[in-house]
Amino acid sequence: MKNIGFIGCGKMAGAIIKGIASNKDCLVRGSEITLQSAKFASKKLGIEVFSDNKRLALISDVIFIATKPNEVEKVVNEIAPCIERTDKLVVSIAAGVTTEKIESVLDDARVVRVMPNTPALVKLGMFGICKGTYATNNDIKYIVKLLSYIGRCITVDESQMNIVTAISGSGPAFFYQIIEDMARAGEKLGLDYEKSLILAAQTALGSAQMVFKRGENTVQSLIDHVATKGGCTYVGVSEMKAQNSDKFFYNVIGKTTKKAGDLGKGK
Repeated sequence: MKNIGFIGCGKMAGAIIKGIASNKDCLVRGSEITLQSAKFASKKLGIEVFSDNKRLALISDVIFIATKPNEVEKVVNEIAPCIERTDKLVVSIAAGVTTEKIESVLDDARVVRVMPNTPALVKLGMFGICKGTYATNNDIKYIVKLLSYIGRCITVDESQMNIVTAISGSGPAFFYQIIEDMARAGEKLGLDYEKSLILAAQTALGSAQMVFKRGENTVQSLIDHVATKGGCTYVGVSEMKAQNSDKFFYNVIGKTTKKAGDLGKGK
C-alpha cells in the first residue's frame, strides 16, 4: 500500500483525492496551511488532513504538490529535508512549474509533473504527464494507473506541457464559454435559455464521445457527415470558417500557452 500525500487540498486536489481515495492500494492524506483549513478539508474530503507539510512529507511515499504556482518553491524548500536521501516520488500539479525548478531544490529526487483539469470532479478528467530527470518509467506507469480512475492520461515531453495546460487545463473554461454562447444565441432566437443550455451541453458531450469512437474516420469526416453540402449545418460551418474560427482558437491556445510558461517563471 502506498501512502499518498497532497500538499494543498483545494478544488483540483480535492477532485483527484475523491477519485483515488477509494483505491484500496493507497492511503490518502493531505495538508493545509492552517489548522482551521485542515479541519475543513478533512471534513469535506473524508481524509486525514494536517496543518504541517513536513509531517505529511515524512509519512508519504508519493507527495503531490497542489499549491498555487508561486507557492511551489517555498513548499519544496520546506519539505526538502524530509525527501533528501529517501525513495519518495514528488508529483507537481502546479501550472507552468518545471520539474527542473523542483529538482534544483530536491537534488536527485524523482519528480513527475501532471497537468490535470476540473472535469476530474465528475471522473472525466484529462491529465498530461511528463517525467523529470530522475523519475523512472515505472513512476510514470504508476501515476497513469492512479489517475486513470478519474479520467484519461497522455504522456508528453515536458517542452509540450504548457500546450497541454492551454488545451486541457484551461480548456474546460473555453468549452463552457462556447456552450454558454450557443445557449444565449438560442435564447435570443426565441428558445428558453435552460432548454438551449441542455441542447448545447448534451451535444458537446455526445460530440466528444463521437470523436473518441471515430474509428477510421477523421474529425473532418465527422464534420462532413453532419454538414452535407447545401444543408443548414453546412451554412453554419461555412460561417465559422468565414469568421476564421481556426485562427481564433490558435490565438486563444497560443496566448494561454505563453501565460502558462510565464506562471512558472513567477510572472
